[in-house]
Amino acid sequence: MTDDEIRAGIESDPDARATDDEFWKDAKIVLPRRKQVVTIRLDADLLEWLRRDRGYQTRVNAILRSYMNSQKP
Repeated sequence: MTDDEIRAGIESDPDARATDDEFWKDAKIVLPRRKQVVTIRLDADLLEWLRRDRGYQTRVNAILRSYMNSQKP
């Protein structure tokens, strides 16, 4: 899309509106916690599957987080 097409799409979207100082007055910067480096042994075929696309470590983290969240009572 061109810049003009993107701008037209934003302007025609009824849910899109500009923010002002009032909107941001209570905003706080929240930095993510640092990740820890770990060593883990995985089956070669699993690792090959995970590494098909960029960002496989992020996907591994998301998969494990999803599992962790599913175990909450």
